[in-house]
Amino acid sequence: MLSGLMNFLRACFQPRANRHVHTGSDASGRQDGLLWYKDTGQHFNGEFSMAVVQANNLLEDQSQVESGCLGLNDSGPYGTFVGIYDGHGGPETSRFINDNLFQHLKRCTSDQQTMSVEVIRKAFQATEEGFLSIVTRRWPTQPQIAAVGSCCLVGVICSGTLYVANLGDSRAVLGRLVKATGEILAIQLSAEHNASIESVRQEMHSLHPDDSQIVVLKHNVWRVKGIIQITRSIGDVYLKKSEFNREPLYAKFRLREPFQRPILSADPAILVHPVQPQDQFIIFASDGLWEHLSNQEAVDIVQNHPRNGIAKRLVKTALQEAAKKREMRYSDLKKIDRGVRRHFHDDISVVVIFLDSDFASRASSGKVPNVSVKGGGISLPRNTLAPT
Repeated sequence: MLSGLMNFLRACFQPRANRHVHTGSDASGRQDGLLWYKDTGQHFNGEFSMAVVQANNLLEDQSQVESGCLGLNDSGPYGTFVGIYDGHGGPETSRFINDNLFQHLKRCTSDQQTMSVEVIRKAFQATEEGFLSIVTRRWPTQPQIAAVGSCCLVGVICSGTLYVANLGDSRAVLGRLVKATGEILAIQLSAEHNASIESVRQEMHSLHPDDSQIVVLKHNVWRVKGIIQITRSIGDVYLKKSEFNREPLYAKFRLREPFQRPILSADPAILVHPVQPQDQFIIFASDGLWEHLSNQEAVDIVQNHPRNGIAKRLVKTALQEAAKKREMRYSDLKKIDRGVRRHFHDDISVVVIFLDSDFASRASSGKVPNVSVKGGGISLPRNTLAPT
Protein backbone atom coordinates (compact mmCIF):
# COMPACT_ATOMS: atom_id res chain seq x y z
CA MET A 1 0.00 0.00 0.00
CA LEU A 2 2.69 2.45 1.09
CA SER A 3 5.04 1.53 -1.75
CA GLY A 4 2.22 2.02 -4.25
CA LEU A 5 1.47 5.44 -2.79
CA MET A 6 5.12 6.46 -2.99
CA ASN A 7 5.31 5.37 -6.65
CA PHE A 8 2.28 7.56 -7.34
CA LEU A 9 3.97 10.47 -5.60
CA ARG A 10 7.24 10.05 -7.49
CA ALA A 11 5.29 10.25 -10.74
CA CYS A 12 3.81 13.53 -9.50
CA PHE A 13 7.09 15.10 -8.35
CA GLN A 14 8.00 17.76 -10.85
CA PRO A 15 11.19 19.74 -10.62
CA ARG A 16 9.95 23.30 -10.77
CA ALA A 17 12.30 25.29 -12.92
CA ASN A 18 10.35 28.39 -12.01
CA ARG A 19 10.47 27.59 -8.30
CA HIS A 20 10.43 30.98 -6.63
CA VAL A 21 12.72 31.42 -3.64
CA HIS A 22 12.96 35.03 -2.49
CA THR A 23 15.48 35.85 0.22
CA GLY A 24 15.38 39.63 0.12
CA SER A 25 13.48 42.07 2.31
CA ASP A 26 10.64 40.77 4.48
CA ALA A 27 8.64 43.98 3.90
CA SER A 28 6.04 42.36 1.64
CA GLY A 29 6.75 38.73 2.54
CA ARG A 30 8.87 36.00 0.98
CA GLN A 31 8.05 33.08 -1.30
CA ASP A 32 9.70 29.66 -0.98
CA GLY A 33 8.08 27.25 -3.41
CA LEU A 34 4.45 26.86 -2.32
CA LEU A 35 5.10 28.58 1.03
CA TRP A 36 4.70 32.34 1.44
CA TYR A 37 5.56 33.97 4.75
CA LYS A 38 6.16 37.24 6.54
CA ASP A 39 8.09 36.37 9.66
CA THR A 40 7.40 39.53 11.61
CA GLY A 41 5.85 42.96 11.34
CA GLN A 42 4.50 45.78 13.51
CA HIS A 43 0.82 46.59 13.77
CA PHE A 44 -1.09 49.15 15.78
CA ASN A 45 -1.41 46.85 18.79
CA GLY A 46 1.91 44.99 18.73
CA GLU A 47 3.66 42.51 16.44
CA PHE A 48 2.30 40.03 13.90
CA SER A 49 3.43 37.07 11.79
CA MET A 50 1.83 35.59 8.63
CA ALA A 51 2.21 32.46 6.50
CA VAL A 52 0.36 30.76 3.63
CA VAL A 53 0.99 27.38 2.01
CA GLN A 54 -0.68 26.52 -1.29
CA ALA A 55 -2.16 23.09 -2.03
CA ASN A 56 -4.74 23.80 -4.76
CA ASN A 57 -3.70 24.40 -8.35
CA LEU A 58 -5.07 27.92 -7.89
CA LEU A 59 -4.61 29.33 -4.38
CA GLU A 60 -8.13 29.64 -2.93
CA ASP A 61 -7.05 31.10 0.45
CA GLN A 62 -6.55 34.85 0.75
CA SER A 63 -5.45 36.80 3.82
CA GLN A 64 -4.58 40.32 4.87
CA VAL A 65 -3.41 42.50 7.76
CA GLU A 66 -4.29 46.20 7.67
CA SER A 67 -3.24 48.53 10.47
CA GLY A 68 -3.52 52.25 11.09
CA CYS A 69 -6.58 54.28 10.21
CA LEU A 70 -9.74 52.18 9.95
CA GLY A 71 -11.76 55.01 8.38
CA LEU A 72 -11.45 57.18 5.27
CA ASN A 73 -9.21 60.24 4.95
CA ASP A 74 -7.19 59.48 8.11
CA SER A 75 -10.17 60.54 10.19
CA GLY A 76 -9.89 57.54 12.53
CA PRO A 77 -10.55 55.47 14.48
CA TYR A 78 -7.24 53.60 14.52
CA GLY A 79 -6.55 49.93 14.99
CA THR A 80 -5.82 46.62 13.27
CA PHE A 81 -7.85 44.57 10.78
CA VAL A 82 -7.18 40.87 10.03
CA GLY A 83 -8.89 38.83 7.32
CA ILE A 84 -8.75 35.11 6.48
CA TYR A 85 -10.76 34.15 3.39
CA ASP A 86 -10.92 30.41 2.62
CA GLY A 87 -12.39 30.02 -0.85
CA HIS A 88 -13.98 26.96 -2.45
CA GLY A 89 -14.90 26.13 -6.03
CA GLY A 90 -12.31 28.63 -7.27
CA PRO A 91 -10.40 31.74 -6.16
CA GLU A 92 -12.83 34.43 -7.36
CA THR A 93 -14.78 35.02 -4.15
CA SER A 94 -11.84 35.04 -1.76
CA ARG A 95 -9.95 37.40 -4.07
CA PHE A 96 -12.97 39.68 -4.27
CA ILE A 97 -13.27 39.78 -0.46
CA ASN A 98 -9.54 40.49 -0.17
CA ASP A 99 -9.90 43.45 -2.53
CA ASN A 100 -13.15 44.90 -1.17
CA LEU A 101 -14.17 44.00 2.39
CA PHE A 102 -11.67 46.25 4.17
CA GLN A 103 -12.57 49.17 1.90
CA HIS A 104 -16.25 48.67 2.74
CA LEU A 105 -15.35 48.57 6.43
CA LYS A 106 -13.46 51.87 6.17
CA ARG A 107 -16.39 53.51 4.39
CA CYS A 108 -18.93 52.20 6.92
CA THR A 109 -16.70 53.23 9.82
CA SER A 110 -16.46 56.78 8.47
CA ASP A 111 -20.23 56.90 7.96
CA GLN A 112 -20.86 55.86 11.57
CA GLN A 113 -17.77 57.69 12.90
CA THR A 114 -16.97 54.70 15.09
CA MET A 115 -16.25 50.96 14.99
CA SER A 116 -19.19 48.72 15.93
CA VAL A 117 -20.94 45.42 15.28
CA GLU A 118 -23.27 47.27 12.91
CA VAL A 119 -20.33 48.63 10.91
CA ILE A 120 -18.84 45.16 10.48
CA ARG A 121 -22.19 43.64 9.54
CA LYS A 122 -22.76 46.34 6.91
CA ALA A 123 -19.28 45.75 5.45
CA PHE A 124 -20.04 42.02 5.09
CA GLN A 125 -23.40 42.81 3.48
CA ALA A 126 -21.83 45.24 0.99
CA THR A 127 -19.21 42.63 0.07
CA GLU A 128 -21.85 39.95 -0.47
CA GLU A 129 -23.92 42.31 -2.64
CA GLY A 130 -20.84 43.29 -4.63
CA PHE A 131 -19.99 39.69 -5.45
CA LEU A 132 -23.62 38.97 -6.36
CA SER A 133 -23.44 41.76 -8.94
CA ILE A 134 -20.36 40.11 -10.47
CA VAL A 135 -22.11 36.73 -10.64
CA THR A 136 -25.13 38.37 -12.28
CA ARG A 137 -22.93 40.07 -14.86
CA ARG A 138 -20.81 36.99 -15.66
CA TRP A 139 -23.58 34.35 -15.51
CA PRO A 140 -24.37 34.39 -19.29
CA THR A 141 -20.78 33.53 -20.25
CA GLN A 142 -19.34 31.96 -17.06
CA PRO A 143 -22.23 30.37 -15.13
CA GLN A 144 -20.01 28.22 -12.89
CA ILE A 145 -19.02 31.34 -10.95
CA ALA A 146 -22.39 30.97 -9.18
CA ALA A 147 -20.91 27.91 -7.40
CA VAL A 148 -17.80 29.76 -6.15
CA GLY A 149 -17.78 30.98 -2.55
CA SER A 150 -15.63 31.68 0.47
CA CYS A 151 -15.54 31.47 4.23
CA CYS A 152 -14.76 34.83 5.79
CA LEU A 153 -13.07 35.36 9.17
CA VAL A 154 -12.37 38.92 10.29
CA GLY A 155 -10.77 40.37 13.40
CA VAL A 156 -10.80 44.08 14.25
CA ILE A 157 -8.96 45.55 17.24
CA CYS A 158 -10.06 49.11 17.92
CA SER A 159 -10.19 51.28 21.06
CA GLY A 160 -9.35 48.38 23.36
CA THR A 161 -12.05 46.12 21.91
CA LEU A 162 -11.64 43.01 19.78
CA TYR A 163 -14.37 42.16 17.26
CA VAL A 164 -14.37 38.71 15.66
CA ALA A 165 -16.79 38.14 12.77
CA ASN A 166 -17.10 34.82 10.98
CA LEU A 167 -18.82 33.00 8.13
CA GLY A 168 -17.87 29.34 7.67
CA ASP A 169 -15.26 27.24 9.46
CA SER A 170 -12.09 29.30 9.74
CA ARG A 171 -11.17 29.94 13.36
CA ALA A 172 -9.79 32.59 15.73
CA VAL A 173 -8.19 31.35 18.96
CA LEU A 174 -7.03 33.55 21.85
CA GLY A 175 -4.02 32.73 23.99
CA ARG A 176 -4.78 33.98 27.51
CA LEU A 177 -2.43 33.96 30.50
CA VAL A 178 -3.73 32.18 33.61
CA LYS A 179 -2.03 34.17 36.35
CA ALA A 180 -2.40 31.50 39.03
CA THR A 181 -0.47 28.88 37.04
CA GLY A 182 1.42 30.87 34.40
CA GLU A 183 -0.12 28.71 31.69
CA ILE A 184 -1.49 30.05 28.42
CA LEU A 185 -5.05 28.84 27.88
CA ALA A 186 -6.58 28.47 24.39
CA ILE A 187 -9.99 30.17 24.05
CA GLN A 188 -11.89 29.85 20.77
CA LEU A 189 -13.41 33.20 19.82
CA SER A 190 -15.18 32.39 16.55
CA ALA A 191 -18.45 30.55 16.07
CA GLU A 192 -18.19 28.03 13.20
CA HIS A 193 -20.80 27.22 10.59
CA ASN A 194 -20.17 23.65 9.47
CA ALA A 195 -22.80 20.94 9.14
CA SER A 196 -20.54 18.49 10.99
CA ILE A 197 -21.51 20.37 14.20
CA GLU A 198 -24.78 19.13 15.68
CA SER A 199 -25.94 22.59 16.83
CA VAL A 200 -25.42 23.90 13.28
CA ARG A 201 -27.54 21.07 11.87
CA GLN A 202 -30.24 21.88 14.40
CA GLU A 203 -30.12 25.53 13.34
CA MET A 204 -30.56 24.55 9.69
CA HIS A 205 -33.56 22.34 10.55
CA SER A 206 -35.16 25.18 12.54
CA LEU A 207 -34.61 27.61 9.64
CA HIS A 208 -35.99 25.12 7.10
CA PRO A 209 -38.64 23.11 8.99
CA ASP A 210 -40.36 22.03 5.79
CA ASP A 211 -37.21 20.42 4.33
CA SER A 212 -36.22 17.14 5.98
CA GLN A 213 -33.25 16.90 3.58
CA ILE A 214 -31.74 20.29 4.37
CA VAL A 215 -28.69 18.48 5.77
CA VAL A 216 -27.87 14.89 4.83
CA LEU A 217 -25.10 12.43 5.67
CA LYS A 218 -23.29 11.72 2.40
CA HIS A 219 -20.19 9.50 2.28
CA ASN A 220 -20.02 9.80 6.08
CA VAL A 221 -19.90 13.63 5.91
CA TRP A 222 -22.76 15.96 6.84
CA ARG A 223 -23.54 18.34 3.97
CA VAL A 224 -26.15 21.00 3.25
CA LYS A 225 -28.42 19.53 0.55
CA GLY A 226 -25.78 16.83 0.16
CA ILE A 227 -23.44 19.36 -1.52
CA ILE A 228 -21.53 21.67 0.83
CA GLN A 229 -20.38 21.48 4.45
CA ILE A 230 -20.54 25.13 5.46
CA THR A 231 -23.84 26.90 6.14
CA ARG A 232 -22.70 30.54 5.88
CA SER A 233 -20.44 32.17 3.31
CA ILE A 234 -19.83 35.00 0.88
CA GLY A 235 -20.82 33.89 -2.63
CA ASP A 236 -22.25 30.40 -3.27
CA VAL A 237 -25.05 32.24 -5.02
CA TYR A 238 -26.45 28.99 -6.43
CA LEU A 239 -27.69 28.16 -2.89
CA LYS A 240 -28.98 31.66 -2.14
CA LYS A 241 -30.93 32.63 -5.26
CA SER A 242 -32.83 29.95 -7.16
CA GLU A 243 -32.48 31.74 -10.50
CA PHE A 244 -28.80 30.71 -10.46
CA ASN A 245 -29.58 27.07 -9.61
CA ARG A 246 -30.37 25.87 -13.13
CA GLU A 247 -28.72 24.97 -16.41
CA PRO A 248 -26.04 25.60 -17.57
CA LEU A 249 -24.74 25.23 -13.97
CA TYR A 250 -23.13 21.81 -13.57
CA ALA A 251 -25.66 19.13 -12.60
CA LYS A 252 -23.89 18.29 -9.34
CA PHE A 253 -24.75 21.78 -8.03
CA ARG A 254 -28.37 21.84 -9.19
CA LEU A 255 -31.20 20.98 -6.81
CA ARG A 256 -34.19 18.96 -7.97
CA GLU A 257 -36.71 21.55 -6.81
CA PRO A 258 -36.51 25.36 -6.72
CA PHE A 259 -36.14 26.89 -3.28
CA GLN A 260 -38.17 29.82 -1.94
CA ARG A 261 -35.66 31.30 0.50
CA PRO A 262 -31.84 31.27 0.70
CA ILE A 263 -30.33 28.00 1.90
CA LEU A 264 -26.99 29.52 2.90
CA SER A 265 -26.55 32.82 4.78
CA ALA A 266 -24.05 35.68 4.58
CA ASP A 267 -24.92 37.01 8.05
CA PRO A 268 -21.77 36.76 10.20
CA ALA A 269 -21.60 35.63 13.81
CA ILE A 270 -19.89 38.52 15.64
CA LEU A 271 -18.20 38.37 19.05
CA VAL A 272 -17.23 41.51 21.00
CA HIS A 273 -14.38 41.05 23.48
CA PRO A 274 -12.83 43.81 25.60
CA VAL A 275 -9.08 43.18 25.42
CA GLN A 276 -7.67 42.22 28.85
CA PRO A 277 -4.06 42.52 30.11
CA GLN A 278 -3.83 38.72 30.26
CA ASP A 279 -4.75 38.37 26.55
CA GLN A 280 -1.41 37.55 24.91
CA PHE A 281 -2.08 36.78 21.24
CA ILE A 282 -4.71 35.64 18.73
CA ILE A 283 -4.27 32.97 16.05
CA PHE A 284 -6.43 33.50 12.94
CA ALA A 285 -6.34 30.56 10.53
CA SER A 286 -8.27 28.75 7.82
CA ASP A 287 -9.53 25.26 8.61
CA GLY A 288 -6.50 23.75 6.87
CA LEU A 289 -4.55 24.41 10.07
CA TRP A 290 -7.21 23.17 12.48
CA GLU A 291 -7.55 19.87 10.61
CA HIS A 292 -4.12 18.99 12.00
CA LEU A 293 -3.71 21.00 15.22
CA SER A 294 -6.01 21.47 18.21
CA ASN A 295 -6.59 24.94 19.64
CA GLN A 296 -4.35 24.25 22.62
CA GLU A 297 -1.59 22.67 20.50
CA ALA A 298 -1.46 25.79 18.33
CA VAL A 299 -1.43 28.11 21.35
CA ASP A 300 1.36 26.07 22.99
CA ILE A 301 3.49 26.35 19.85
CA VAL A 302 3.10 30.13 19.79
CA GLN A 303 3.83 30.43 23.51
CA ASN A 304 6.90 28.18 23.51
CA HIS A 305 8.75 29.54 20.48
CA PRO A 306 10.14 32.92 19.35
CA ARG A 307 7.67 35.34 17.75
CA ASN A 308 9.78 35.74 14.64
CA GLY A 309 8.45 33.27 12.05
CA ILE A 310 5.81 31.81 14.36
CA ALA A 311 3.07 31.67 11.69
CA LYS A 312 5.44 29.76 9.42
CA ARG A 313 6.19 27.37 12.29
CA LEU A 314 2.47 26.69 12.75
CA VAL A 315 2.06 25.95 9.04
CA LYS A 316 5.08 23.65 8.96
CA THR A 317 3.88 21.78 12.06
CA ALA A 318 0.51 21.21 10.37
CA LEU A 319 2.29 19.93 7.23
CA GLN A 320 4.40 17.58 9.33
CA GLU A 321 1.21 16.20 10.89
CA ALA A 322 -0.35 15.81 7.43
CA ALA A 323 2.71 13.86 6.26
CA LYS A 324 2.66 11.68 9.37
CA LYS A 325 -0.99 10.78 8.80
CA ARG A 326 -0.07 9.50 5.32
CA GLU A 327 2.99 7.66 6.65
CA MET A 328 5.39 9.73 4.59
CA ARG A 329 8.26 12.09 5.30
CA TYR A 330 7.74 15.84 5.47
CA SER A 331 10.65 16.26 3.04
CA ASP A 332 8.76 14.15 0.49
CA LEU A 333 5.50 16.06 1.02
CA LYS A 334 7.30 19.31 0.22
CA LYS A 335 8.28 17.97 -3.21
CA ILE A 336 4.67 17.46 -4.32
CA ASP A 337 3.48 20.23 -6.61
CA ARG A 338 0.29 22.27 -6.28
CA GLY A 339 -2.86 20.51 -7.38
CA VAL A 340 -1.64 17.06 -6.34
CA ARG A 341 -0.81 18.53 -2.92
CA ARG A 342 -4.54 19.00 -2.33
CA HIS A 343 -4.84 15.22 -1.83
CA PHE A 344 -2.67 15.60 1.29
CA HIS A 345 -3.70 18.93 2.82
CA ASP A 346 -5.71 22.07 2.11
CA ASP A 347 -4.46 25.59 1.46
CA ILE A 348 -3.46 26.93 4.89
CA SER A 349 -3.40 30.60 5.93
CA VAL A 350 -2.27 31.75 9.37
CA VAL A 351 -1.99 35.18 10.98
CA VAL A 352 -0.73 35.51 14.56
CA ILE A 353 -1.47 38.86 16.20
CA PHE A 354 0.38 39.68 19.42
CA LEU A 355 -1.32 42.00 21.90
CA ASP A 356 1.48 43.95 23.55
CA SER A 357 0.72 45.39 26.97
CA ASP A 358 2.11 48.80 26.05
CA PHE A 359 0.07 49.21 22.86
CA ALA A 360 -2.35 51.67 24.48
CA SER A 361 0.44 54.05 25.51
CA ARG A 362 2.11 53.78 22.09
CA ALA A 363 -1.19 54.46 20.38
CA SER A 364 -1.91 57.52 22.49
CA SER A 365 1.58 58.85 21.78
CA GLY A 366 0.76 58.95 18.07
CA LYS A 367 3.26 56.26 17.03
CA VAL A 368 0.89 54.47 14.66
CA PRO A 369 2.43 52.26 11.97
CA ASN A 370 0.46 52.07 8.73
CA VAL A 371 0.54 48.47 7.52
CA SER A 372 -1.02 46.71 4.53
CA VAL A 373 0.12 43.13 3.86
CA LYS A 374 -1.65 40.46 1.82
CA GLY A 375 -0.76 36.78 1.88
CA GLY A 376 0.90 35.52 -1.29
CA GLY A 377 0.96 32.44 -3.51
CA ILE A 378 1.90 31.32 -7.01
CA SER A 379 0.80 34.05 -9.40
CA LEU A 380 -1.75 32.90 -12.00
CA PRO A 381 -4.32 34.69 -14.18
CA ARG A 382 -6.99 36.36 -12.03
CA ASN A 383 -9.88 35.43 -14.31
CA THR A 384 -9.32 31.68 -14.21
CA LEU A 385 -11.92 29.47 -12.55
CA ALA A 386 -10.51 26.42 -10.80
CA PRO A 387 -11.18 23.11 -12.56
CA THR A 388 -14.32 21.49 -11.23
